Amino acid sequence: MVKPLYTVSEQLMAVTNGKDYADTVITNGTIVNVMTGELNEGLDVAIKDERIVFIGQAKKMIGEKTTVIDATGRYVAPGLMDGHMHVESTMFSVSTFSQAAVKKGTTAIFMDPHEMANVFGIEGVRLMHEEGRQAPIHVFTTFPSCVPATDDLEDAGAEISVDDVKEGLTWDGVVGLGEVMNYPGVIQRNEKMVGEINATLAQNLTPTGHFPEGTKEELTSYLLSGVNSCHETVTKEQAIEKLRLGMYVMIREGSAWQDVKEVIKVITENRVQTDYIMLVTDDIYPETLVQKGQINHVVRRAIEEGVDPVIAIKLATLNTARYFNLDRDYGSIAPGKVADIILLDHLETVEPTDVFVKGTHVVKNKAFIQEVKPYLYPEKYYQSVKVKRPLVADDFNLVTDLMGPVNVNIIEVIENSARTKKQTVSLKVSDGALQVDMKNDVIKLACIDRHHQTGQISNQFVTGFELKRGAVASTVAHDSHNLLVMGVSETDMAVAANYLIKIGGGMVCVLDGEVIAEVPLPIAGLMSDLDESTLLQKVEQLKQGWVRLGCQMHAPFMTFSLIALPVIPDIRISNRGLVDVTTFNLIDTIC
Repeated sequence: MVKPLYTVSEQLMAVTNGKDYADTVITNGTIVNVMTGELNEGLDVAIKDERIVFIGQAKKMIGEKTTVIDATGRYVAPGLMDGHMHVESTMFSVSTFSQAAVKKGTTAIFMDPHEMANVFGIEGVRLMHEEGRQAPIHVFTTFPSCVPATDDLEDAGAEISVDDVKEGLTWDGVVGLGEVMNYPGVIQRNEKMVGEINATLAQNLTPTGHFPEGTKEELTSYLLSGVNSCHETVTKEQAIEKLRLGMYVMIREGSAWQDVKEVIKVITENRVQTDYIMLVTDDIYPETLVQKGQINHVVRRAIEEGVDPVIAIKLATLNTARYFNLDRDYGSIAPGKVADIILLDHLETVEPTDVFVKGTHVVKNKAFIQEVKPYLYPEKYYQSVKVKRPLVADDFNLVTDLMGPVNVNIIEVIENSARTKKQTVSLKVSDGALQVDMKNDVIKLACIDRHHQTGQISNQFVTGFELKRGAVASTVAHDSHNLLVMGVSETDMAVAANYLIKIGGGMVCVLDGEVIAEVPLPIAGLMSDLDESTLLQKVEQLKQGWVRLGCQMHAPFMTFSLIALPVIPDIRISNRGLVDVTTFNLIDTIC
């Protein structure tokens, strides 16, 4: 926790008044001034304890014990802030994620742990929040709002109530409400949604939003509720409409959902004011984090699309801090601000060499130099995959009394998009069960309750992955995180499902009855307890496993993990059946 400025003002002023010396002085750098849009050359930055005390010529503030860092030829920028992301999607624990992210210049995140919340409820959120308070970066929490994501369409492992939200909003470091995905519920004045939003506003905190599409009247109603941001904007036209109505637009660039290229045109083409625009990651996988970067990668993408580098950095620093009402302490290089600072050799690449968090030098020459104790979760968090019985091949047959061919509603996935499309296809029937259509890339998809041991299995069909053999399975299945299984072989589907049950969750590829790739995620079936390099090796093996099964899609396991999220159009699977997201109703598979 950062000490309030008013409690340390005199201590800081002692440095500027010549009565004390700075702890650290970064000399002769070029300041990236996100307040004026300038690059201010040849300046020093003096730090005392956690805060910046002076910008200018700070030679007089250097004492015998002052650490001096020469920034000649380098840029001194505010630490980067990711305004919306889910740590669970990185597969890392909060502690391990933070160590990887800070090397990329991330000094603060605003995490929405609603994946954990869907498995273990408020207790799980509390544990992730506590882990974040011990991390080497600022981990702010937006308390999950939609757990489960929808009512009467799926079954999660837990539920978040209005009272839970009210309690969570009192925790130190909780700064708002997690993305309000149930936007129809907001518009229709669902009691739970209204209660959570109003509780957040009553605490003068920020309710974050999720509004993928709808009429102008619906968008306006959503804004009138008090929710005033969205990270689901995918076109320039959507962004302009939202910005004109005073909605903050979070432009997303994750591992699979890559929206910068189109949405950033509101700046590069329409030349709109940028105060209501932020950059976020939402969901990124470990290889993206380690190889491309975290929020610095999104900033770099904005620069590549033509945004001025200083403006691009502002979109992930000052604008983010302002949105969460934290700009008094964060988001810029200025006297009194918390000393979250990154040093860059080149402005356009946004690859930091050194990172300071709260005035502490945590990354030096691109290496993390601090020691972080591992955070241990209770034993039950490693035993979250609970099914009624082991699965067998016949469990993955969708039986029918019809003779066939039969018209069937199926899910079509779209590469690099969170959206899906509803298709109707004709499938053959053999031995009383609907069959896959390999010629037209129609394969089996199942969602199994893994929380309540009901034995419930929803069998459906999907197209777009182009699997030619074997099966895949995952306990990462946004947002209820039931057990997803997909494949062309019922036997391999059973092997995949049973393997994840055995190891406590994760992702797996199976071919001819053998596990050919796996990523164990034993913490709630969502996060790994492996170190960075080992997890990356496992993820690379998983990628190659999907390729061996015939899939050439970019980030297929990300697309697969979202196929059960019934808040993004058009059609999804849940443990209860097939969901038409355009009407928020369960629909028949056979039509």
